[in-house]
Amino acid sequence: MTAPTPHKVAIRSMKLSDYLHERELEEDPSLDELRPLVADPMWLVRKKLASALYERLGTRLFDAQLGQERLEQVVSGHIDDLLTAEGTPLRDAERAVFISQILDDVMGLGPIEQFLHDSTVSEVMVNSTDPIYIERAGRIEQTAVRFSTQEHLRRVIDRIVTGVGRRIDESSPMVDARLADGSRVNAIIPPLAVDGPVLTVRKFSNDKLDVEQLVALGAISPQAAALLGAAVKGALTVLVSGGTGTGKTTMLNILSSFIPDTERIVTIEDAVELKLRQRHVVRLESRLANLEGQGEVRIRDLVRNSLRMRPDRIVVGEVRGAEALDMLQAINTGHDGSLATIHANSPRDALSRLETMVIMAGFDLPLRAIRNQISSGFDIIVQMTRFRDGTRKVSQITEISGMEGDTITLSDLYSFDYQSGVDEEGRFLGSLQPTGVPPSFLNRLADRGISYSLPTHRIWSR
Repeated sequence: MTAPTPHKVAIRSMKLSDYLHERELEEDPSLDELRPLVADPMWLVRKKLASALYERLGTRLFDAQLGQERLEQVVSGHIDDLLTAEGTPLRDAERAVFISQILDDVMGLGPIEQFLHDSTVSEVMVNSTDPIYIERAGRIEQTAVRFSTQEHLRRVIDRIVTGVGRRIDESSPMVDARLADGSRVNAIIPPLAVDGPVLTVRKFSNDKLDVEQLVALGAISPQAAALLGAAVKGALTVLVSGGTGTGKTTMLNILSSFIPDTERIVTIEDAVELKLRQRHVVRLESRLANLEGQGEVRIRDLVRNSLRMRPDRIVVGEVRGAEALDMLQAINTGHDGSLATIHANSPRDALSRLETMVIMAGFDLPLRAIRNQISSGFDIIVQMTRFRDGTRKVSQITEISGMEGDTITLSDLYSFDYQSGVDEEGRFLGSLQPTGVPPSFLNRLADRGISYSLPTHRIWSR
């Protein structure tokens, strides 16, 4: 019989949480296996049963021919047998919950499964076997849940990526994928991730916001929303700019809702996220190379191909490379009213990134020619910002008004009023306000029969 470890002897006479707190400053790796027991006293039993299931069923757990429902029945039966053999005293209701938890561990996505079903959670961050972090209402929270072992986390990552025909191993230790509901997944494993596998899931929301909800949330003012609606209906080209997690895709979805239902729209994305309401929509998605390094289809290839598909509008989920040149050529040759997003911290930065991406296309173009293409192609930049209070809002609406010498000129039409300060809870009191500068494209809108009424007076200006 195996002798009890010093930890097990010590915790017989005191609460586990007190024992861990007493020794929390000690760098003892063996303490890590005890910490999950504080939040989940049945964790060790569940871990033992899960290991027994892997030994008993082996590759049958990944047998696609069985079907999900039949596989769950087989696994549930084996769990029931193992519980009986273990002699664990559980009431019927507790037994059902326990079996469900083991099914999540063995067949589902383990500890993160509960967060994927929580509509208030927008992002899930797993750093090896550390406590799982989530984002809720724009703020990051540490949870009491964690993966028990790095091996369990690797099995979950493998289950995700193999389900979408991709792979992750030492020769290819990074992968982008998406779940069946459209949620985006990024995984990176050793040797690149030094402390163990890292998994990040940005959840896909089935609740599509409309512009009225955006106004109600204070993310944009009614006047600014009216301006953007008129711009999209009037076939102006709009670039949505912002950092990671600022709501660029949400804004792109809302802007696309203003496109008339009579037009043919082609959307191009790395991973399908856009949910357009129009009837005539063609959705294209890029593809990575297969195991032999063949079959890659880039965003640039799809942009080029879309020009042969008779689109009225081209919507690019994100411009991030040489496809910027192809998109500029498209919008400068009759495809007005196209929409796209870009990672940038300000409208001016967005233009600089576009210039860099065009240069990445490999053509030796003069900088002035590139800037001329940008200034004549794009009309409006909508800057999205995630504020310190966790809210995501439009912070600027900027018109690209032309060229002065070698410089693209910008005019802020709306800008966020930071001067209003914050309240006691740290929430920003300001809102998006017109600067008083009239848009130069009003005549173009009028020519297309689109009316827009300017604010009667300047409310605020920087």
